[in-house]
Amino acid sequence: MSGRLLLVPNTLDFGIAGEGSALQDVLPHGVLQAAAGLTHWVAENAKTARAFLKRVDALVPLAVPLQQIQIVELPRPVKGSAKSAAPDLAPLLAPIEHGHDLGLISEAGLPAVADPGAALVAAAHARGIVVVPLVGPSSLLLALAASGLNGQSFAFVGYLPVDAGARAARIRELEALSRRAEQTQLMIETPYRNGALFAALLEQLQPATRLSVSCGLTLPQGFTRSDTVAGWRRSPLAMPSDVPAVFSLLA
Repeated sequence: MSGRLLLVPNTLDFGIAGEGSALQDVLPHGVLQAAAGLTHWVAENAKTARAFLKRVDALVPLAVPLQQIQIVELPRPVKGSAKSAAPDLAPLLAPIEHGHDLGLISEAGLPAVADPGAALVAAAHARGIVVVPLVGPSSLLLALAASGLNGQSFAFVGYLPVDAGARAARIRELEALSRRAEQTQLMIETPYRNGALFAALLEQLQPATRLSVSCGLTLPQGFTRSDTVAGWRRSPLAMPSDVPAVFSLLA
């Protein structure tokens, strides 16, 4: 009998001790039970996956000691390599073929959503493996819901270019697309570049364009603020450089 691939959501606090939300406030009890029962995992980072399981174990005892749980890391694609050179993920699914359920976990939020785990999910479908998504937080959807922008039509565009000129051109392109399609555009940035992206958005966007910033969602200090670009310019925000943020615009 084959096992299943379970997509196990993680918290959005990146395991920051003492600063994150209580696990049971972010993940349903059923998810904690499912995670506690798994003995085979695929993760972006084995160390942080073990830290997550320690938090689970404090609420729902693990099926076996943590030292006996097998955690395999997703191979990282080589930058600049062709799609044809993508790593073979079939070996990571081997526990399923031996009857074990396999958990897939991201560093934060839902696996395979703005996350490299999507490739493993695709590999599972190609082999006829049952994929089961479990309920948990997604920073993108939480930010969209809290923004007050168009939740009927939206797109996640990932990271913007680091180069200032290319980033400015991309922002203007996204604003034009948003205006034409009446579509919310969501983007993220490495936390230490939050300030640079925020400044570029205020500089390049038109005054009437609506801009929303969601920072540290589900954390005690988390917030969402939405305003026109003109409003933001009158009352700017000092962006934290150590907390993830989601930026959304609607022209």
